[in-house]
Amino acid sequence: MTKESIIFFDIDGTLLNHEKQLPSSAKQAIFQLKERGHVVAIATGRAPFMFEKLRKELDINTYISYNGSFVVLNGEVIYTNPLKIQSLEKLTEAALRNHHPVVFMDHNDMKMNVPEHAYIKESIDTLKLEQFPTYDPHYYKGRELYQSLLFCSEGEEKQYEREFQDFDFVRWHPVSLDLLPKGGSKAKGIEKLAEKLGIPAERHYAFGDGLNDLEMLSTVENSVAMGNAEDSVKEVAKFITKSVEDDGIVHGLQMVGLL
Repeated sequence: MTKESIIFFDIDGTLLNHEKQLPSSAKQAIFQLKERGHVVAIATGRAPFMFEKLRKELDINTYISYNGSFVVLNGEVIYTNPLKIQSLEKLTEAALRNHHPVVFMDHNDMKMNVPEHAYIKESIDTLKLEQFPTYDPHYYKGRELYQSLLFCSEGEEKQYEREFQDFDFVRWHPVSLDLLPKGGSKAKGIEKLAEKLGIPAERHYAFGDGLNDLEMLSTVENSVAMGNAEDSVKEVAKFITKSVEDDGIVHGLQMVGLL
């Protein structure tokens, strides 16, 4: 009988190709893993509401979202790591002075602090989401937020990194950065899930391609970088598979002996 393993998949550039489509080979592989008794989980920087359709298509109810800040096991929230609201309010004030918009995000929705901005449209459009943030400059008040987005050109984030030590800044687009709780990462979320599931580290697998996968791929024992991954991501991974466009998920699972 196959020993139970857990496999974590990033979404963008890993499960989904650059057209934000799920290759049929990847979908088939996911169901094969589950048929063999493995736990399949998503580990993404996206908010839960941004990949609800994908979860339903793949019948996945265990996931790490917001880069480790909102973790769900079998449909139940087991760990949250919200942003420090007081610091976020100060950062937002500074960003407004610099004409850098901010999007606030909890597990249900996302709101922007300006009525509109070209950077927000340019970056959010690349995700091909069914919803777009609406205007609510006070959405951060009275609720837990697990991530925010800061919109500025490359290099302009340095001033915020120096001033706001409660956050980590991870760029995901030329004009946008994820704003995370300090020390938060997909690896942290995996640690919380592993504690609950009791699956030993030698049976943990992870697939990713982006800068927000660095901690995950450098921590998980059996880490796989996609062929389309950033060079720095490939450097920390144990294995390098083919591109997402070239059946990279199936090839990687065969490389590590799961298929």
